[in-house]
Amino acid sequence: MTLAKRIIPCIDVDLDDEGNAAVYTGVNFEDLRYTGDPVEMARRYNEAGADEFVFLDITASAQGRETMLDTVSRVADEVFIPLTVGGGIRTREDVKETLRAGADKVSINTGALEQPELITETAAAFGSQCVVISVDVRRRFDEAGEQYTQIDGESCWFECTVKGGREGTGVDAIEWASEADERGAGELFVNSIDADGTKDGYDIPLTEAICDAVSTPVIASSGCGGPEDMYDVFTQAGADAALAASIFHFEEYTIEDVKSHLDARDVPVRT
Repeated sequence: MTLAKRIIPCIDVDLDDEGNAAVYTGVNFEDLRYTGDPVEMARRYNEAGADEFVFLDITASAQGRETMLDTVSRVADEVFIPLTVGGGIRTREDVKETLRAGADKVSINTGALEQPELITETAAAFGSQCVVISVDVRRRFDEAGEQYTQIDGESCWFECTVKGGREGTGVDAIEWASEADERGAGELFVNSIDADGTKDGYDIPLTEAICDAVSTPVIASSGCGGPEDMYDVFTQAGADAALAASIFHFEEYTIEDVKSHLDARDVPVRT
């Protein structure tokens, strides 16, 4: 039996000028603008039929601070679907506290790249099902990579970045995804910095390359402009779930719109 594809709204959360948690939306991880209150938005998506919900503290890693667990707890009180929380999670204790605050899964990026054994330890302690490895990726057209894909006639490799896409690492994203899979990651959360916020569609070559390299489920993120983009990433790249933000935040499409479109095109979705 074919597993249903999951539709997942995501909120990017930061602290506003008064120190309160707020949702922001940007392009290429920059030019952020205020979008709404995280707790209110969580409630709305829970009622709208989302399959899961993702809460990302987008500056916790860059600023070296802990994830805003008080806000996570209030969001968890509003959603009765799986909740994934990421941002600033670097240790096994961070994972424990995030799960204790109400998360069902934790998304780890920088902490896992710095300490790959964190994946193994966390999976052993809490179960692979709650370990989501986030890979923030940008395209590079040079000779520093390990695995290459042809894009518009050019050889491209995909580089892992950290601190919300602010710093390159020199690590090949396909190689890293394979290692994370082998270490026990329950899912891979693939974010394209090049596609982020553009609404020009997901990075199909990137998503397909990672899906082909791993056995664990892959969540495609960044670039969704509508239901047809989700159709493409499911059918062309093989993603297991599709994440979107602005098309839902600004009510261009509803969760129901997306699921109806996919269902009409014979993509299995949860109703």
